[in-house]
Amino acid sequence: MTFEAPDPARLAQFWAALLGREVIGDADGAFVSGDDVQLGLRFVPGRAGQLGADRMHLHLTSADLDEQQRTVTTALKLGGRHLDVGQRPEEGHVVLADPAGYAFCVIEPGNAYLAGCGTLGELTCDGNREVGLFWGKALGWPLVWDQDEETAIQSPRGGTKIAWGGPPVAPKKELNRQRFELVPAAGDQQAAVDGLISLGATRLEIRQDGTILLADPDGNEFCVRGE
Repeated sequence: MTFEAPDPARLAQFWAALLGREVIGDADGAFVSGDDVQLGLRFVPGRAGQLGADRMHLHLTSADLDEQQRTVTTALKLGGRHLDVGQRPEEGHVVLADPAGYAFCVIEPGNAYLAGCGTLGELTCDGNREVGLFWGKALGWPLVWDQDEETAIQSPRGGTKIAWGGPPVAPKKELNRQRFELVPAAGDQQAAVDGLISLGATRLEIRQDGTILLADPDGNEFCVRGE
């Protein structure tokens, strides 16, 4: 998962501190490592987040109310801020923005849907059901939710869920600030690209560093990296 940011290093430090992970610097920006069941986050130079233009946001889980409050307090100390997106007073989750302006939610305890998913419980995305089915096949992750045009997938080993909210999906007016980034497990970039195209992806371009840019069935860009 890649985020553009005016200051990638600062944003990486924010998320590493919030998730209790490490930052790994590389030529492209900064990477906050994940593991077998938690998504890794990469931050690269680019635009800041913009409410209404961002098509993805993260959900963090809480074991109890004290932990939820600690997460919120930590985020604010690290440079985050509260965000009003029209949430009602009775709703238990807290909506925040990170230092680059990307919205995320700290979910209240007792959420059965995110139980056992880990601290980074969910990446939720704008997208039609077709896109959820595409990514389930692309990643080899089974559907764990498929109702009313909303879909979610999860690794067979558990961990972070990826969800799509279904229609209506706002039209794309520019390149996305956030995008998926795939590293083929077998190291065969071209075979991975060919497989993704056979599932419904569209090839867009080859970048100078050899990364191949594709689009999913909703037109969202994503990258397939080489070795």
